[in-house]
Amino acid sequence: MAIPKTLIRGGAMAASAVLLAACTTTGPQSLALGANPAAACAALVAPVAPAAIGLPSGAATIDSATLVPASALAVAERGPSPASRITPPTPAHCKVLGRIAPLDANAPPILFQVNLPLAWNGRSVQYGGGGFNGVLITGLSLVPAGRFDQPTPLAQGYVTYGTDSGHQNVAGQPPQAFALNDEALVNFAHASYKKVRDVAVALMQRAYGQAPQKLYFVGSSEGGREALTMAQRYPQDFDGIFSRVPVINWTGLQHAGTRNGIATFGEGWLRPAQVQLVHNAVLAACDAADGAADRIVSNPVACLQHFDPATLRCAAGTSGDNCLNDAQVQAVRTLRSPWRSPVPLANGVTAYPGWGIGGEGTPAFASMGGWNAWWTGTSAPTVPPQQSNGIAWFYGSGALQYFYARNPSLDVRNYRAEDFAARIATVSQLMDSTNPDLAAFAARGGKLLVLEHMADYAQSPFAGILYYESVVARMGRDSTDRFMRLYTAPGVDHVGSGAPANVDMLGALADWVERGRAPAGLQLAEQGVQPPFRTVRARPLCEWPLWPRFTGGDVSQAASFQCSR
Repeated sequence: MAIPKTLIRGGAMAASAVLLAACTTTGPQSLALGANPAAACAALVAPVAPAAIGLPSGAATIDSATLVPASALAVAERGPSPASRITPPTPAHCKVLGRIAPLDANAPPILFQVNLPLAWNGRSVQYGGGGFNGVLITGLSLVPAGRFDQPTPLAQGYVTYGTDSGHQNVAGQPPQAFALNDEALVNFAHASYKKVRDVAVALMQRAYGQAPQKLYFVGSSEGGREALTMAQRYPQDFDGIFSRVPVINWTGLQHAGTRNGIATFGEGWLRPAQVQLVHNAVLAACDAADGAADRIVSNPVACLQHFDPATLRCAAGTSGDNCLNDAQVQAVRTLRSPWRSPVPLANGVTAYPGWGIGGEGTPAFASMGGWNAWWTGTSAPTVPPQQSNGIAWFYGSGALQYFYARNPSLDVRNYRAEDFAARIATVSQLMDSTNPDLAAFAARGGKLLVLEHMADYAQSPFAGILYYESVVARMGRDSTDRFMRLYTAPGVDHVGSGAPANVDMLGALADWVERGRAPAGLQLAEQGVQPPFRTVRARPLCEWPLWPRFTGGDVSQAASFQCSR
């Protein structure tokens, strides 16, 4: 790859440019945001014409373009994930806020934020969203799985940007309500990310006189689905993509999650003490199987085959928190069983896999945790859902009402997929990022990293694993290995707690894209959520189907484990 000459306008940012160039010895080098950054930023307020956007679209209006001063590190006491507690230090930058007008006057606009560094390294990172979106993604946070002590992409000189995906949450309305509007649904499915990407590129061209030379997309959960969507639908738009815990096979997930919730009605609901009972039993059966009793199930595939919830069944005539009744045993088996679709789904998919094992009792707070967060909640499920129910019940039942049945008053316990076959087919084509044909993305030199957390109860990690295997089946092992890697993190919940989960995936991705060095020797760190963010324990990050086996030494050190079959 040819290294472009350094282009510095003015000279006010020369020192910063040299520093950034030293950190980036190959690939794009620094461009300054003009001799007068404040004036250059303020000059970015002209609209971006629809012609600059690669989909039918209204114009992009710039609401504000403001030079923002640097800000310091801050750590919150609580947060829905470990990473969300950290507001990383942010350098001075040009913050651009805007909106893309809809084609349907009844559809909401697409809001976006673009952050332009004063010294640009020629790269950009688009951040994906989460849940049902509806909030503006600023592009200022840590990247998914990022180490807490690592500079953000903006601090490294990347342009960063994000979107609300084309709707804003409304107080008093379910977050799925936007899907009643067709354009808002298409924007959420894929169009908003493409449109905002194109607007961001136009703004970079305007600000620096040059389009980005390398474009990256990073996302987790819903953002992970968006990441895979970009590789599948818009293969020419990104050089590197990182997808963590993607809610892939979206239609299957919403139906399976609702099924799992229905299984806990009546006698099937597990009380928090019984969730802990299962958690402890799983650890007793499987924790030490990797050679180390460290409260992490390192080989969940083997544990699923080994652990039977029926071993916890109450003796005849007994009940209580120290055993499970028949309905509860069946509920656990339902969670770990595939949901088989009675109607066709996109890309030949016929089922959604069962969930994994381990981490059942990971402490719950907001989106962090195991069963008490995602499946059982802290109180028995209700219709309509209440805040103390599992998140998956709230998400899945609302999706069935607004996306598929389009009936907000539907009692999902009476829902039959067969009655909505045509609508399911439509939504599945929009939402399910399961197309295994990544030939166009691979041919343009794109690289794709996928990371699944094996104790994730928001979605089944086996959905991403099955997708990876479908790509291998479609494209061949050698071809897939040239552009894609799948990693798994044992014991980690959906948002990065429970076990070592932090790793510099953006750095590994950029190294592969720009230097041709495929990832090797990656390690996961579990860090304290206070400066200096000390590493408490570490594990090797293993490529699927390998898992970390203890070989001896300090159990807190990654070197004491080896990726094994």
